Amino acid sequence: MSGEPGPDAVIRVLLVDDQALIRAGFAALIGSTTDLRVVAEASTGREAVAAAREHLPDVVLMDIRMPDVDGLQATRLITSDPALDGVRILVLTTFESDDHVLGALRAGASGFMGKDVGPVQLLEGIRTVAGGEALLSPRATRGLIARYLATPMAAARDLEDSVLQSLTEREREVVALVGRGMSNDQIAADLVLSPLTVKTHVNRAMAKVGARDRAQLVVLAYQTGLVRAGQD
Repeated sequence: MSGEPGPDAVIRVLLVDDQALIRAGFAALIGSTTDLRVVAEASTGREAVAAAREHLPDVVLMDIRMPDVDGLQATRLITSDPALDGVRILVLTTFESDDHVLGALRAGASGFMGKDVGPVQLLEGIRTVAGGEALLSPRATRGLIARYLATPMAAARDLEDSVLQSLTEREREVVALVGRGMSNDQIAADLVLSPLTVKTHVNRAMAKVGARDRAQLVVLAYQTGLVRAGQD
C-alpha cells in the first residue's frame, strides 16, 4: 500500500488505545462522518502492529502509554515495515511532553495531538495526516522548537553539512517553508510557483534526505537551522 487516498476515497482508520471507553468515543466520532471509517481497533502496541499489517489502514490513531509494546515502539515497527509504507501514524496522548513529541517523530509519526483536542480538530487532523501533511499541535510544536534550540550548534552544523548539501537552493527554500508550517498552496503563493511544482520540490527533498513524510522535513528544518524559533 502506498500513496495518499484519492479525493473521493474513504480514509481507513485503525484505533489504538488501551482504554475501551476512549476507543468507543473515537469510533463514534469517526462513524459520524462520511469520509472516515474505523477498520480495526487495538489495545496494545503489539496488537496495533498486527492490525496494521492485516487491515492496511490509511491512518493509525496511536496512544503512547500502553501495556506490552508502547505506542512509540509500535509506531517504529509500523513505519519501518516496507509493506506498510502508506500507513500514517497520528499520535494522540495526554502526555504532550517534549520527549514524547521527539520520540514520536523520530519513530516516524506524521502527527502529534493531545487527547484534549476538539472533535472537529481531531477529524481534520486525521484528514491532514492521510493527505500526507505534517500535523503538530501548537503546544507540541513549541516543545519541539525549544528542544532543537538546545541542540549544540556544532551538532547542527555537522547535520547541515552532511544532509542539506544534497538539496538545491530552491529545495532548501521549500523545506524551510514546510518547517514553518506552510501548505503547498501557501508555499506556491510565497515563491510564485505552481502548487504542483512545490509538491515536486517537497517530494524530491524528502527523497534526498530520507524523510518519510513532511513531519520529518519539519524536524530537519529546525534541526539544521533552516528555521529558527520566532522567525517570521
